Amino acid sequence: MKDHKEIQEARSYNIVKANELIQKSRYKLSTQEQKIILYLISKIKPEDNDFHEYEFKIKEFCEVCGINETSGKNYAMLKETVKKLSDKSNWVVIKDKNGESWETLVRWIEKIRLSTKKGTIKIRLDSDMKPYLLQLKEKFTSYSLYFVLGMKSKYSIRLYELLKSYQDLEKCEFEIERLKSILAAETYEFFWNFKDKVLSIATQEINDYSDILVSYELEKKGRKFHKIKFSIIPKYKKDIEESIKTWKNIEKVLNKN
Repeated sequence: MKDHKEIQEARSYNIVKANELIQKSRYKLSTQEQKIILYLISKIKPEDNDFHEYEFKIKEFCEVCGINETSGKNYAMLKETVKKLSDKSNWVVIKDKNGESWETLVRWIEKIRLSTKKGTIKIRLDSDMKPYLLQLKEKFTSYSLYFVLGMKSKYSIRLYELLKSYQDLEKCEFEIERLKSILAAETYEFFWNFKDKVLSIATQEINDYSDILVSYELEKKGRKFHKIKFSIIPKYKKDIEESIKTWKNIEKVLNKN
């Protein structure tokens, strides 16, 4: 079992993604599936020029993510989750050697191996994801794994990284139907339902558990809400108390499990 210092260090690893992947791709992943992917991405080192077969103990993953590692169900849970994850694909625009763009159907995971005896899992990310995760020099977003660990809604994680990619601008706007598509939340046909089940929960969790503070205004077209305008403020620009409060909120969630 890792000691507290090692766990905290693993939680602080950075996730680095190309803005193009964050802002233009659409994928539907559960909260647990997203955390597994982000945990894997956090293991990529800045000097890596290829994906490795990332190996980790299932107990280690559970400790880092605040999951009750004493539960005998965790192995089965993780096994089932990575299987579902490996079966899912998403459309990503990839440029070939000639600079021509192709909509490419890619999977997050290329290969999975598990050892019941060792309680270990080995995962290799899909090679088509390399341009969006490796050797990024510009137009990328970086954030600590720590800031998504307290989130429970799948929409919170997705909206957080989307807004984080616009942090330098401190604002961004989307047509509401476009935002639904990005978040894979089209099932919420009525705006009030989308607002209650997605926006309200996601913005609250982002403000409680992440390094940014967000708010939004709605714009109507005729009688219907048409656009949503977000304001994004890094917490370090507000005051140190916000950062301390966030740390306490995250620790409370992680230590509760």
